[in-house]
Amino acid sequence: MMVEVSQQFYFDAAHTLRRDIEVEGSRRIHGHTYQAEVTIRGRVNEQTGMVVDLGDVRREVERVRETLDHRFLDDVPNLGTPTLENLCAYIRNSLQPVFPDLSEVRVWRAAIGDACKLTVDPVVPGVQA
Repeated sequence: MMVEVSQQFYFDAAHTLRRDIEVEGSRRIHGHTYQAEVTIRGRVNEQTGMVVDLGDVRREVERVRETLDHRFLDDVPNLGTPTLENLCAYIRNSLQPVFPDLSEVRVWRAAIGDACKLTVDPVVPGVQA
C-alpha cells in the first residue's frame, strides 16, 4: 500500500525580482508570507505503521525553514533568483538527501494567489540523474 504524508510550514521573507511586468514594485525590496508543503510517498512500515516519522519530518522542515524565515531571499546561498520555482527546488534539494521518498514540494502565497508545485522524480539507488 502506497501512502503520502505531508507537512506544511510557512516563512516570511523579502526579495527583489527583475521582471518586464510590474517592474517598479518587483525591483524594490518587498516581502511575502510563503506557505509550503512537503510530501513523502512510500510504503507503510509494518513495524512502525508509518511511511516516515512525522517528528523527523518536522525537525528537518524546521532546519530548512530557518534558512528562509525572515531572510532576504536574494542572499540565500544556493537559492538562485528567489522565484516560487526556485524555492520549490531549494526545499527539495535540502530535504531529498534526508528523505529520498520526497515526492512533492509546493510553495504558495495565499494573499495573492500564486503557487508552484514541484513533482519530484523518485530516487533510484545506484542510478544518477
